[in-house]
Amino acid sequence: MLDIQTIREQPDRVKQAMLHKGEKETSIVDELLVLDKQWREAVAATDRLRSESNQKAKEIGTLMSQGKKAEADELIKFTGESKEKIKDLEEQLQMLTAKRDLLLYRIPNLPDDSVPVGHSPEENLIHSTWGEPISNQEWRRPHWELAEEKGWLDFKRGVKVTGAGFPFYVGPLARLQRALIQFFLDEANDAGYTELQTPFFVNEDSARGTGQIPDKEDMMYVVPRDEFFAIPTAEVPVTNFHRDEILKETDLPVKYVAYTPCWRREAGSYGKEVRGLNRLHQFDKVELVHIVHPSTSYDALESLRSDAEQLLRKLELPYRTLLMCTGDMGFTQTKKYDLEVWSPGQKRWLEVSSCSNFESFQARRMQLRFKNIEGQIEMLHTLNGSGLALPRIVASILETYQEPSGKVLVPTVLQPYMRAKELS
Repeated sequence: MLDIQTIREQPDRVKQAMLHKGEKETSIVDELLVLDKQWREAVAATDRLRSESNQKAKEIGTLMSQGKKAEADELIKFTGESKEKIKDLEEQLQMLTAKRDLLLYRIPNLPDDSVPVGHSPEENLIHSTWGEPISNQEWRRPHWELAEEKGWLDFKRGVKVTGAGFPFYVGPLARLQRALIQFFLDEANDAGYTELQTPFFVNEDSARGTGQIPDKEDMMYVVPRDEFFAIPTAEVPVTNFHRDEILKETDLPVKYVAYTPCWRREAGSYGKEVRGLNRLHQFDKVELVHIVHPSTSYDALESLRSDAEQLLRKLELPYRTLLMCTGDMGFTQTKKYDLEVWSPGQKRWLEVSSCSNFESFQARRMQLRFKNIEGQIEMLHTLNGSGLALPRIVASILETYQEPSGKVLVPTVLQPYMRAKELS
C-alpha cells in the first residue's frame, strides 16, 4: 500500500496516477482522507484521555497518604469512568483503522516518472531487441501440432484427469521442462541468488502482502476448508519469507530464486491466442526476487532484467524487451519490463517474463523493514521477475529448433542437462 503521508500531502498526484493506471474511482482518495481525519482525531482523543487518566491515577496514592479520602474517591471514580471511555474510543479506533485500511488496499502504486503514460499494449515502448526473428518459413508448425503429433503433449488426458489448462508433458518434453528448470536455477545460483524451496499454498495475509488480494482474487485457486490460496507465482511465498521482520542494512541486498508450479484460473481466456501452452491454469516457473535498500531499487530492476535476458540469450531465442506503459503495468508496480520471445510457428511475440519494481508498496503491507546505519527503521523495496516462465519457453524452443523433417534440436546450453542433442 501507499504511505498514507503521501496521500495526505499529494492527493491530486495519487488521483492522476490512478487514472493513468485505468483506475477510475478516484473518489476513494477523498473517502480515505475523511476517514483518515476521523482516525487521527480518535487517536488524539484516546491518547489525551489515557494521559489524563494516568496522571490522575498517580495522584490517588498521594491524596490517600495525605488523608484526603474524599478527593481520592473522586479521582478513583474519574479513572473508572475514563477506562470505559477509553475502551469505547479504542473500539471506535479499531473500526476506523479497519475501514481506512480497506480503502488503502484499493489504491494502486504510483508509476515512476520514467514510465510512459498510456492505456493499451500498443502504447508500451520497445526498450531493446536481441536476435533475428525467424520468418517466411511456412513449414514451421505451431508447437501444439508438433508436440501432440509426437505424443509429447497430452491435453485430452489432462482434461480427463483435471480439466482444461492442465496438460500432461510426456517423455522428451517432460525432460526438456526439467532441464530448463535446472538450467534456470543453476544460472541464478551462479549469479548470487539464494535458492529457496517454498510452500505451494499461502494464507490470506501472504496473498494480501504481495498485492494478490484485493486485486486478483478471481484469478486464484482457493482451498476453502483450510483458507489457503494456491500460489499464482513464487513471488508470494518468497517475498513473504521476511514478512514482519526487520533486516540489517548490512544484509542488503537479499536475492532469492525459487522454482514452483503456479496456478491461475485465467477466467475468460479463449481462442487461438491461448492455444497449446500459450496460457495454462497450471504451469511451472522459476522466480527471481530482490529485497533491497530504497536507494538502489531502480539499479536492481535493471540488474534483474539483465539476469532474465541472459537466460534467453543463452538459449539463443530471439526476444524483445518492452517498457510497459501505466495502463498496462498492473496495480502494484511502479515500473515494469516485459520480456517477449519470438514464436516462429505462430509468428508472434510471447511474454515469458515480467520484471517489476514495487518500491515500498509490498513491504508496507508486509511490514518488511530494515534498520539503517543510524539505527532508524525504514521500509525496504521489493522487486521480482520471472527467470523464466516455462510453458512459452518450451513452445518457443519447439518452434525455433524444429527442422523441416519434424525433428527438434536441443539448445546447446541444455544438451548437458538433456544428455542429448535432439528430442526423441
